[in-house]
Amino acid sequence: MAAHSLKMVQKIPAGLDEVWELFSNPGNLLKLTPAYLGLRITSAGDHAIIFPGQIIEYTVRPLWRIPFHWITEIREVDHRKFFMDVQRKGPYRVWEHSHYFKEIGGGVEMTDMIRYQNPLGVLGRMANKVLVQKRLRQIFEYRYRQVEDLFGKWESQQAIIHFS
Repeated sequence: MAAHSLKMVQKIPAGLDEVWELFSNPGNLLKLTPAYLGLRITSAGDHAIIFPGQIIEYTVRPLWRIPFHWITEIREVDHRKFFMDVQRKGPYRVWEHSHYFKEIGGGVEMTDMIRYQNPLGVLGRMANKVLVQKRLRQIFEYRYRQVEDLFGKWESQQAIIHFS
C-alpha cells in the first residue's frame, strides 16, 4: 500500500537559533498543537533539546475525542538543520516527520515533510480523503499561525500545504 505525504514550507522572520530552540524542545509541542487535540506529553517533556534515540510518549485525541497512545522516536538530528521523528506506536501504520531549517535573507525557511500511511487498507485510504487530510491540514495551519504569532509574519506569505 502506498504512503501519503504532506509538505509545508514556512518562512519565519527570526534567527535560526530562536526557531531551532522552539522546534527542538519537545515541551514546545503544546504551544504548536491545537487544544482540541487534547495533546498530553507523558514523557520526555522536560528535555531542553532533542537527541537521536529520544523516545517521546503522548496521549492525543485526533478524532471524536478517542484517546490514542502515541510513541515517537527522534531518529536523526543535524543541529540547527534537520531532525526526523518516526512513530513507534500510534494511530498510523507509518509516520515519518522530517523538519528542515535553512537560513535565508531575513530569517529562516522551515520545511515539514511527512510520509504517513493509515491502517486498515482500503478503509484507511478512504479515511485519508474524508478525514485524515482535513485534520492534518487543520493542525498544520494552526501551527503555521502559532509560529507567526511567536515570531511575526513573513510579508505576502500564506500557508500552503501539499498532499500527495
